[in-house]
Amino acid sequence: MAADPHAIGSLNELWSLFGEPVERVITKETPSLDDRGRAFIAASPFAMLATTAADGSVDVSPKGGPGGFARVLGPARIVFPEFPGNRRLDGVKNLVERDGVGLIFVIPGISETLRVNGRGHLTRDPELRTQCAVDGKEPWFCVDIAIEQVFSHCGKAFLRSGLWKPESWPDPDAITSPSNTITERALAEARPESEIRGEIEEQFRPILY
Repeated sequence: MAADPHAIGSLNELWSLFGEPVERVITKETPSLDDRGRAFIAASPFAMLATTAADGSVDVSPKGGPGGFARVLGPARIVFPEFPGNRRLDGVKNLVERDGVGLIFVIPGISETLRVNGRGHLTRDPELRTQCAVDGKEPWFCVDIAIEQVFSHCGKAFLRSGLWKPESWPDPDAITSPSNTITERALAEARPESEIRGEIEEQFRPILY
């Protein structure tokens, strides 16, 4: 890729555009969870997990379950389950090589999010797997995270996107799926992609855990 002559190449250039963060933004960061953070995670059914591989490549993977699927085990420790998926394991396999991890916890309808950074490892600890079970089904393994940094993130991105406003959502029938499987099946069967997507989601339900 050719060099970008307009690239921002230093922190000084970055600060000159936006200005340095105000003190209250810096001081809201803590090394552990307070009661509000614990309550937010206990209500959150969805999170994004960011990891890096040994070669420096990055992965962000969605994680979800019933509200509180990520268990708070203390002010500086959380654990969440890894249930069957597509078996690529892109995000979690990175943790075998590099333990740095970032999480963003989301609650539907709430514009603020909670960001958690720390160090994680994979474990098949029987006690943790039992704690993370859903409907009596234990996960393959758990991701055990030692927290180093916690802070709330303002809701501007959600407000800009209209994410929680159904009236701003696109028509599902007008969206081309990123999945070749869904697109090709819809073309072959002359049906809307939204129908195929719905059928596949129903097939997933019995094997979610």
